[in-house]
Formats: sequence, structure tokens, C-alpha cells
Amino acid sequence: MSDENPVVKLLRGQIGQVIDNGFSPAGTWLAGTIKAVESGSCTVDFTVRHEMTNPVGTIHGGMIGLMCDEVIGMAAYSLYNEYHFTSVNLVVDFLSKAVKDEVLSVKATVIRKGRTIINLECIVHNAEGKLVARAQQNMVRTSLKLR
Repeated sequence: MSDENPVVKLLRGQIGQVIDNGFSPAGTWLAGTIKAVESGSCTVDFTVRHEMTNPVGTIHGGMIGLMCDEVIGMAAYSLYNEYHFTSVNLVVDFLSKAVKDEVLSVKATVIRKGRTIINLECIVHNAEGKLVARAQQNMVRTSLKLR
């Protein structure tokens, strides 16, 4: 694709690599691996580490929320917007558990992009394809220009 936007090109160049110097320190800490990128869509795999679990040994809900928020942000960024967009809300439904060493695939997709609001959704599956969580988020345009 010769007319591919530069953000998609940048992210696609990192497919298969662990995010070790990402856009946010929190996202870098998660150490996900980019699996797929399109304009308005991004998929990242995360391995559940011990420090991501709760007292009963399953993934902490806040970690799933963080994973969703990070990948949703990447999907929004992939649109190559002139302005930075930031989260208004994040609603996460926790549907099944995940344990240490499980790999979770997190896919975020833009549902609608308006002039000031972007609506996105996110799904989280384990390696067997079981739905672990789903999320919805709205983002609002800020006055901060990206270029």
C-alpha cells in the first residue's frame, strides 16, 4: 500500500515484536506483542504475569482494563488524527478468568469516528478462543495537535 498512513506503517513495522518502548510507560510495562494493525483496528497479545494477578491467582480486572485501554488507544491513534484523543470512559465486562502464563489476545476496533468523539470496542480472547472480556470506550478530541 503506497498510500498507507504513517502511523499504520509504523505500527506494522513492529508486528511480532514485544512493545518495550511504547507510547505510554503503562503500555510498555504490559510488554504486549503487536499482532495486527489496520487503520482503525489493532490486535496485541499479552502474557499474564504473576504481578498481573489478584490474590486468588487470576488476572486482576484492572489489568484487563489497562490492556483494553492501551490497545483501544493504539486503534484510535492508527486513524492518523491531527489531534490527540483521550478517554472519556471505559466499560469492561469480565466474562471468564485468565491465569498466569496465559496469552490474551486483545483486539480493538473503531466503531465510529466523529469530529470530536471516537467510539471503540475491544474484545479479549484466550489462546483457545474463549471470550475473557469485552470493553467499550469513548474518546474525545483534545486541543493537543499530534503533528
